[in-house]
Amino acid sequence: MRDEEKIGSVKSAVDLAIVGDNISDITSFTLEKYEFKNDTTLSAEVREAGDARMKDVLWKRVEELKKRRMQILAEMFTLAETTLEEVINKGK
Repeated sequence: MRDEEKIGSVKSAVDLAIVGDNISDITSFTLEKYEFKNDTTLSAEVREAGDARMKDVLWKRVEELKKRRMQILAEMFTLAETTLEEVINKGK
């Protein structure tokens, strides 16, 4: 098994369904907060456009985090190998 396959086989600690729920909660809260702070009611069209754009931006951030997670996992595999080699070489 190649290193990339090993890294890809590590279970994700993130449930994307929960992330999606969190993103929906964040966008709803942000819309409500804006309306409250500005003592206004946004039109349905603006709310829908704002909600869609915020979700798009937040999902892009999630994708960036997933890529960073893969980089960290690769670093962890390398660190584990190096540490094992140090232990083995110390015993010789």
